[in-house]
Amino acid sequence: MFYACVRAVVALALRLFYRLKVNAPAEQPSGPVLFVGNHPNGLIDPALVFILTRRQVTFLAKAPLFKLPVIGWLLKGLDALPVYRKQDDPAQMGRNEGTLDAAKGALVKGRAITIFPEGKSHSEPALAELKTGAARIALNAAREGAPVRIIPVGLTYAQKNVFRSEVLIDQGAPIDVTAFLPKDAEPTSEQESVRALTERVAEGLRAVTLNLEQWEDLPVVQVAEQLYAFRQGSKLDPERLRLWARGVRLFRAQEPDRYERLRLHLASFRNRMALVQATRPEDLSVEYRPGNVAPFVVKTLLTLVFGLPLYALGLVLFGLPYPVPRMAAKRAELDVQATVKFLTALVVSLGWWWGLT
Repeated sequence: MFYACVRAVVALALRLFYRLKVNAPAEQPSGPVLFVGNHPNGLIDPALVFILTRRQVTFLAKAPLFKLPVIGWLLKGLDALPVYRKQDDPAQMGRNEGTLDAAKGALVKGRAITIFPEGKSHSEPALAELKTGAARIALNAAREGAPVRIIPVGLTYAQKNVFRSEVLIDQGAPIDVTAFLPKDAEPTSEQESVRALTERVAEGLRAVTLNLEQWEDLPVVQVAEQLYAFRQGSKLDPERLRLWARGVRLFRAQEPDRYERLRLHLASFRNRMALVQATRPEDLSVEYRPGNVAPFVVKTLLTLVFGLPLYALGLVLFGLPYPVPRMAAKRAELDVQATVKFLTALVVSLGWWWGLT
């Protein structure tokens, strides 16, 4: 009951905070599943798993989070498992064995787990080196007969710390863990299996993430894909986005000056597309004649007449709490700014509504 309530509230709040797009099969993955994802955005990343699946998921989170007043209470209520990291407290590292056993037991029982194998949240546009914990958990459960599958989850943020920006949740092809079980009980064979599975997980994550050199390359990739989709008469394709990203990396490396000129040109073009709200190929060839402008003017006037009172009402009701999340996150690191904004907005909004009622 607690999990369902938290999931419902968080999922609704995330849909209000971001514009979410999900690229995943209609059928939910069943049986023992280990969701692994890239980790660019603090506590927002695991929260997005609520959007991806309706299954009850066991989260693994760094141990210091369990000591925080509200977040710690939520994690304990969700039966999350603590991960003890060397950089937090080297003396606690031995307690990870209990966490790994608990995670393995959950998979053996056919449950779902979420882990972020990069080990920490970061603001780099490419994947960091993966830790081996996810592979070890999956192999230990598979060794006891559980048909474990690892499912890569790619999280791509247009502007991760900006309200109402776009987020793509991309579910990759499942990885069959039993294929990586060691052939004998030798320690070297087990270590090779862990390394091989970790590398396979990294490949799976690279397949569902953009892995850009810099975040400023993201608008270039998005505009290129949108224009190509217009030309082909097709929808935006996440796989093509990753191909564009690969091309951008090559272009930047081989012809940096030419690429920079192109980037600035496409950024300007993207702004003009946003200004005229170009969402169809024909929007790019609009000629501004009286027949085109008149309906636009009428529509805009009607929007002002009927929308301005609503805007004024919203300003009165929410003018005070709206800037609070931005002020709270002002000094936070980029990879946790959205987390601070999201949690602050959630608390302030609930408190504000409570006060109004």
